[in-house]
Amino acid sequence: MQLDLNDDQKTFQQTARRAIEKEMPLSRIREMVEVGATFDRRWWQSGAELGWAAMLVPEELDGGTISGDGLCDLAIVAEEFGRGVVPGPLQAVNTVIAGLVEVVGEQERHAETIGGLFSGELIASWAVYEPGREWDPLNPSVVAKVNGDSIVIDGVKDRVEHATSADLFLVTASGPEGVIQVLVPADAAGVTVTRQDGVDLARPFGEVRFENVEVAAANQVGTSSTTPAVVERQFQVAVALQCAETAGVVGRAFEMSCEWAFDRYSFGRPLASYQALKHRWADQKTWLEAILATTDAAVEAVSRRSSNSAELVSVAANYVGDKSTEIIQDIVQLFGGIAITYEHDIHFYLRRATINKHLYGTPTEHRRRVAQLIPA
Repeated sequence: MQLDLNDDQKTFQQTARRAIEKEMPLSRIREMVEVGATFDRRWWQSGAELGWAAMLVPEELDGGTISGDGLCDLAIVAEEFGRGVVPGPLQAVNTVIAGLVEVVGEQERHAETIGGLFSGELIASWAVYEPGREWDPLNPSVVAKVNGDSIVIDGVKDRVEHATSADLFLVTASGPEGVIQVLVPADAAGVTVTRQDGVDLARPFGEVRFENVEVAAANQVGTSSTTPAVVERQFQVAVALQCAETAGVVGRAFEMSCEWAFDRYSFGRPLASYQALKHRWADQKTWLEAILATTDAAVEAVSRRSSNSAELVSVAANYVGDKSTEIIQDIVQLFGGIAITYEHDIHFYLRRATINKHLYGTPTEHRRRVAQLIPA
């Protein structure tokens, strides 16, 4: 990120980076991938103690920020997650929190859940995608029927981040009067979770089936009239954090390629001395700066709830999605044959950028959205 960080934010950034480098280096991530582990809960809880899940929580619910701008502070952590291609529910948990704190008048009712999430004791994930369908959160096929003081849920969600580790799902569903969202415990009767294979080895997703799952009516988050705005807020927060994470992914991959350029010699000269290659790194650096700029604009707009936040979020998602994979694919070529081996770390970065490119709307979907948002 190119945000003008104050001293407290710089300290926060360095603390997050040290925690990741010490406890979750790529060697550790490789070990976890080989045994099928998703992430270390104790490590996530230690991150929560550093504030990684508290930035969007109001102070009256014991949350807090570094700078008074919670989303910008959180974007700093997201970028560090990208630099380390870290496995952890940063985006999943904070996207759910964004929804829970958005509904006016319900914060106290969900205070215990919010407290469990920002302390790291609970893991929650947004169950919003459905099998075989693109991003379409306000047209769910999952059904929620109101039955007295309870809600009965039927249907299937997929691409649910950290589904096998989650304690709670925030489920979008068709209610009797429109789309609603409901908190569903992962251990509720009728919930079945199946891990899905994905490109990103360090960021698992899963399918979640709901068969006559009954929860208390108090688990509903908002109403059918407030849900569209809450979903839009969650969407913008999720995309802004995702772009920040991708900026970290590309930034670290670019650093790795530059280090290689000066270390690797060919015909007695470092690779960095060849004019044709210099042009490629210059192009990558230019695109990286544009990724940072569009991401900054999106994060700031969402944080301030600017009138053009929806447009800026989609502009960022479109540009970052396309350029991130283009840059890292080019970096793979610059590394030569070693980059296509499993032993080389660069594939972790390409995998994370590729997943981020396709979550919460593809670049094509975001271009369509921008066209719809801009007045003719």
